[in-house]
Amino acid sequence: MRFDTKISIGVRVGLAQWQKLNVTAFLAAGIAAANPDIIGKPYEDRAGQVYLELLRQPVLIFGCTPAELTGAHSRALARDMPMAIYTMDMFSTDNDDDNRAVVRAAAELDLAGLALYGPRNVVDKVFKGTSLHP
Repeated sequence: MRFDTKISIGVRVGLAQWQKLNVTAFLAAGIAAANPDIIGKPYEDRAGQVYLELLRQPVLIFGCTPAELTGAHSRALARDMPMAIYTMDMFSTDNDDDNRAVVRAAAELDLAGLALYGPRNVVDKVFKGTSLHP
């Protein structure tokens, strides 16, 4: 099925594997929290065990250099697109309040990742020039 919308996440190359996975999970949660209509229905197995809902559409993950993340961020801002971000400074904190504080204090955002949800063609333009994560 082809969706009119797209969920894309750019993750900084060169991060440790656990960092890439952590960034991806946090960013996907941000997109889901801001867009409850993209959440599907609960799952149920044959025995009647109910499982939590998932996103209704695929999530594309791109491996991005710091420059590509900065470019995608600028293009998203220019298009007034809501986005979720994760900065390198957030790895040094251990709670949500401190995460917001390091983002607020940053003179420039040193992005570890960013996520977008929106019209397919707009999201494609924001991530233009990047490649899917290997």
